[in-house]
Amino acid sequence: MSLFPLNRLSRAFRATLAVGALLVGGLAQAQSGTVKLMVGFPPGGGTDAIARVLAEKLKDQLGTTVVVENRAGAGGQIAAQALKAAPADGSTFFLSHDHTISILPLVVKNPGFEPAKDFVAVAGFATFVNALAVSGGTPAKSMDEYVAWVRSQGAGKGTVGVPAPASVPEFLVKVIGQKYGLDLQSAPYRGSAPMMADMLGNQINAGVASVPDFIENQKAGKIRVVAVLGGTRQAALPGVPTLAELGLAGFEDVPYYGIFAPAGTPKAVIDRFSDALAKVITQPDVHERLSAMGLTVGHMTSQQLATREQAYAKTWARIIKASGFQAQ
Repeated sequence: MSLFPLNRLSRAFRATLAVGALLVGGLAQAQSGTVKLMVGFPPGGGTDAIARVLAEKLKDQLGTTVVVENRAGAGGQIAAQALKAAPADGSTFFLSHDHTISILPLVVKNPGFEPAKDFVAVAGFATFVNALAVSGGTPAKSMDEYVAWVRSQGAGKGTVGVPAPASVPEFLVKVIGQKYGLDLQSAPYRGSAPMMADMLGNQINAGVASVPDFIENQKAGKIRVVAVLGGTRQAALPGVPTLAELGLAGFEDVPYYGIFAPAGTPKAVIDRFSDALAKVITQPDVHERLSAMGLTVGHMTSQQLATREQAYAKTWARIIKASGFQAQ
């Protein structure tokens, strides 16, 4: 029997092992240095605070430094474009909520990225709800009192801050105005932090953003959350009614927080990060801190996060179309 085929097989096997070793070594090297966790909003906001809680613990699980990098602007669009251009080697990840991944592609004609093509879902770690809050300079303590106060200001006109233009909060301002017969105009900001600064300074009387954006100032008595979205009241705000309770149904599907990576990132890297995140969010101190921010904490696999993102985008595509909004 000729040894030639066996030699060929041996060479092929050695080559396969060599490639595998290079791949594993490359992944280890990529994650032995600094891992960037990008955030699409400025420091000081809810998303930034969440990222810093996770980064602090992820470094122990991944065995490498994890730094939060703020790429603020355009509702996370700048950060998403940066993720698309980043190397798919496990060195760069993007912590984002629904707006950048699910909503922006519906309201911007050319956002500079396609989530299904340019990104891969790594893992989800929480859901949350948006809320309507009033500033300390507004006497209202409930939705009814806020509506009455706006009407008392003349012609039912009011301005409501939102963290980004053409966002879910902006659409909610329009829907709430229609529901109560108010002429509410949204005032878009570059993130929740500057919006909150104006609310605290009574430069703007109300805002719509996520519960994590509002929770600390709500606890401090500096603002008052008067309504939340979702199908049930929030554990962090048990005394605040849902919009459904107030007669405005259809907003029970809650947004999500997740981690995304550039398309082409190896599955081994995705799985490693997902496993690390799952361990981090089950640590009692982390779970408690995230829950206190108004999050419902729970791990979603890569596939589960991708499925949720697609379903959420489909829901809001219908709402946005019904509103008559045209992508810009």
